[in-house]
Amino acid sequence: MSVQLNGYLADKLNSDIDNRLLVQDVDRLIAPFKLENRTETSLWQSEFWGKWFTSVALAYRYHPDPRLKVTLDHAAAGLIATQTPDGYIGNYAPTHRLQGWDIWGRKYCILGLLAHYDITKDKKSLTAATRLADNLINDLNKKDGIIVTKGNYRGMAASSVLEPICLLYNRTGNKKYLDFANEIVRQWETPEGPQLISKANVNVAERFPKPKNWYSPEQGQKAYEMMSCYEGLLELYRITGNKTYRQAVEDVWDNIKKTEIDIAGSGASTEMWFGGKAVENTPINHFQETCVTVTWLKLTQQLLRLTGDAKYADEAERTYYNALLGSMSKHGAEWAKYTPLNGERLPGSEQCGMGLNCCIASGPRGLFAIPLFMAMENIDGLQLNYFADGVFKLTTPKSQAIILSQHTDYPKSGFINIEVNLPKTEDMAINIRIPAWSAKTKLSVNGVEITGIQPGRYTKIKRTWKTGDKITLQLDMRGRVIQTGTALQSAAIMRGPIVLARDTRFEGTNISAVMRPLADRNGYIALTDLTNNIGDDILLLCKAKFIPESYTEAAKGPVEITLCDYASAGNGNKSSFFAVWWPQLLRPSEN
Repeated sequence: MSVQLNGYLADKLNSDIDNRLLVQDVDRLIAPFKLENRTETSLWQSEFWGKWFTSVALAYRYHPDPRLKVTLDHAAAGLIATQTPDGYIGNYAPTHRLQGWDIWGRKYCILGLLAHYDITKDKKSLTAATRLADNLINDLNKKDGIIVTKGNYRGMAASSVLEPICLLYNRTGNKKYLDFANEIVRQWETPEGPQLISKANVNVAERFPKPKNWYSPEQGQKAYEMMSCYEGLLELYRITGNKTYRQAVEDVWDNIKKTEIDIAGSGASTEMWFGGKAVENTPINHFQETCVTVTWLKLTQQLLRLTGDAKYADEAERTYYNALLGSMSKHGAEWAKYTPLNGERLPGSEQCGMGLNCCIASGPRGLFAIPLFMAMENIDGLQLNYFADGVFKLTTPKSQAIILSQHTDYPKSGFINIEVNLPKTEDMAINIRIPAWSAKTKLSVNGVEITGIQPGRYTKIKRTWKTGDKITLQLDMRGRVIQTGTALQSAAIMRGPIVLARDTRFEGTNISAVMRPLADRNGYIALTDLTNNIGDDILLLCKAKFIPESYTEAAKGPVEITLCDYASAGNGNKSSFFAVWWPQLLRPSEN
């Protein structure tokens, strides 16, 4: 599948290519790997090359810009040149190999080298990846053979190398990599391991006792590394067909969504799971690390690709438009380390003397994870997962080249028109996702209405398709009031997949005032669209009516308040404060 996007998302993707990926000092990322610089004992400089490189590789697959190709080739050659005769690529001192973040860094190097091989078929990259993997296996065997006791977080950082080891097996067929992958999973279930399979139905924040040292080897709630391990387990499932592995990932995904993921589609405090869903309306320290957002999005996309279940597409869309785009600076040059739901957007600090941090390197991996899965091919036809203006080129079950052209300004509006173009008529199904939030949906083909539509499901349209056929979709974009909290009750508003926020750019300091959204009995609130009257790269701007807190017997109001999309809130030319959750009056007489 290939895609050419237009409009809002295309602008975001292109600006990140120009202002982040292509401006990176590549040689600075390679420098720590050089022999004379292999003195590290604890830090994570070795992750940055692989995170940035895999971002560029995804960007190139979306948009094969020659500048990206030149950058990829230079970066791959530079890294390979640092590989020593024993196969090692890394920056750790010989006496500290396998410690700290050493294996984690090797993981990202293998992922990057395999991404380069997949694009170029250059065997130098595949050979370098196999030598690096062989060196890791040899280093472990020389030590004690146990990976889950290496590094931090109950071995999750180190054993997340499972993913590239499985990918390496797929590309080489060498059984020793499959054996190593199986051994990693076996060690997970030992007493010192993270027990990722046996605890798949245990709340991710409650699997192990709270450690004395938050960032420590015994910490078992580290969100990013945990999900990275589950990404690897899905790859092992694809190889072995072991249903226990797939079930474990599906179970833990459901648990994370239920107990951790907030209204914007992310979670975690100070990088750990903590039961955050229940308290998302309260001030939370170091909330929504971008690396967590990206990995949640990637894991969700993996499950969508595997199952075709609409719930994964719904969740990925929410995360993408809110938590992910909300962590990206206006023109894509920077990525926030943390993104609060109420507060201010601030850039993260530099890490490891590398001129960037983990989230700046990782953010684009999430940004470019969505485009190539907006539409998918399946056994009986095609599946349309996401909506955006653009041209989508796919292959039908009978191997015809088909083009689906979407004409829409979604999510500004819910109107999507899709035109079909293919050489010959073909009998097949086109499956259209109906988001769970779209309670009232209209769908038609060539003006004939489709019935039996269910929110949160795909609607299968099976017919003989021909060039010129038109699919028309109208989604329910009414504002929805979302309530949360027990002792502290709060309200927020969503429109389609978009979380709305108050912003001091429009309200001054009054965003702290207690306001009750004026919703109907079904929880819908009228929104007046102001988007055509704005600039400053704001996706959505609207007004809604609220009832202000009243110290008199009768409530005053209503008053109109301006709202914008969460990703644009606090993300203008000047810094501003914003709020997604608004405290609501505690009413003892009603509770």
